[in-house]
Amino acid sequence: MSFDALLFLSFGGPEGPEDVRPFLENVTRGRGVPPERLDEVAEHYLHFGGVSPINRLNEDIMAALRSELDAQGRRLPVYFGNRNWHPLIEDTVSAMAEDGVRRALVFATSAWGGYSGCKQYHEDIARARETVGESAPELVKLRQFFDHPLFVEANADAVREALSGLGEQAEQARLVFTAHSVPLRADEQAGPDGAGQWYSRQVAEAARLVAERVGVEAYDVVWQSRSGPPQVPWLEPDIVDHLDELHAKGVPAVVVSPIGFVSDHLEVIWDLDNEAEDKAAELGMNFARAATAGTDPRFAKMIVELIAEHTDGAESRELSELPAAGSTVNGRPCAQGCCTRA
Repeated sequence: MSFDALLFLSFGGPEGPEDVRPFLENVTRGRGVPPERLDEVAEHYLHFGGVSPINRLNEDIMAALRSELDAQGRRLPVYFGNRNWHPLIEDTVSAMAEDGVRRALVFATSAWGGYSGCKQYHEDIARARETVGESAPELVKLRQFFDHPLFVEANADAVREALSGLGEQAEQARLVFTAHSVPLRADEQAGPDGAGQWYSRQVAEAARLVAERVGVEAYDVVWQSRSGPPQVPWLEPDIVDHLDELHAKGVPAVVVSPIGFVSDHLEVIWDLDNEAEDKAAELGMNFARAATAGTDPRFAKMIVELIAEHTDGAESRELSELPAAGSTVNGRPCAQGCCTRA
């Protein structure tokens, strides 16, 4: 099947102090997040000069992707758009239309199903096409990749590297996987097989696959970065609270793998490299944080494999044991409603 381009679609992040509050208001619009919580999160960004590393990291991934496409002789221009900050997806799709793009694939920087990780990107795509109008290209989102072998292997090697940095304590260290928390109700409603919890099940499965490859039998899956009103229950435990629990059990060291994140953007470098690492130091625990997968050369190779599933009819590579749901296997083919509970 012929496609003219690839849209690299991400979350977005502020590029300066004056962007921080408008960006956060875009992210939380309609969610009832208290103003004081926005003030608190704004301080996290301002700690880094009001600049999120996410756009720069995405540019790095796109550079690696373009190189991989060129190396394989694939002529596919790569466009960049965001949900919450510039370049906004509406502007990017408009530029694609002006360039004569008629059909394009979309890679979203989320490995997961569920609302914010998948369905909301479909909403972004639909909104952008409606904004641009009749000239908007057809946009086809690539599937979820939480169980792709290259994603799993990149994360496994990052865990091995982090463990090696602990020296003699490596054998006593607890492996802890983290991902962005979401409201319990949102998680319970997501999933095409009727069982719900599509997001948390995928995170747990990815953690299992990575731990298996590292050769670790005992590990934990915890959450981070919740941002909703305090009366709304979210996935727990939080990583910082979990460190208290591990300390109480006498665990001397911890390796944290932010498997839920593609790159070291602000929620990784603040919530883990600041809050969690400071908590571990307070408890006297040795702390090591594994790298995210986006900087690994296999990540760009994985994106090209996902592209080939559409352009060449290549067989998909998946490791998951999660159940199929009708014609949809682990969110493939990815389509509006594939993450909705039946």
